Amino acid sequence: MSLTDFIQAAAIYAVIWWLVLFAVLPWGVRSQGEMGQTVPGTEDGAPVRPLLLRKVIATTITAAVIYVGVHWLLNYSGVTLNDIPFFPKFEPVR
Repeated sequence: MSLTDFIQAAAIYAVIWWLVLFAVLPWGVRSQGEMGQTVPGTEDGAPVRPLLLRKVIATTITAAVIYVGVHWLLNYSGVTLNDIPFFPKFEPVR
């Protein structure tokens, strides 16, 4: 694997990781207002226990599984970006 391939893989994984993080963040969140435990000086919508470490771990594992699927799809299944109908057609540069 060349350095360029590694950088591309890291960039794709980073994008997938952030997308999954924003999907995972609301899981199991209870606000202070819902729990009736509002701390003076804070917003009622602030989470009681955000469990961020657990969510980062879940995000990392989920993003890795998704990345493996994307990597397999693009490199081993024979599907190319030109086969995906909503992407523009990529023509070789001359």
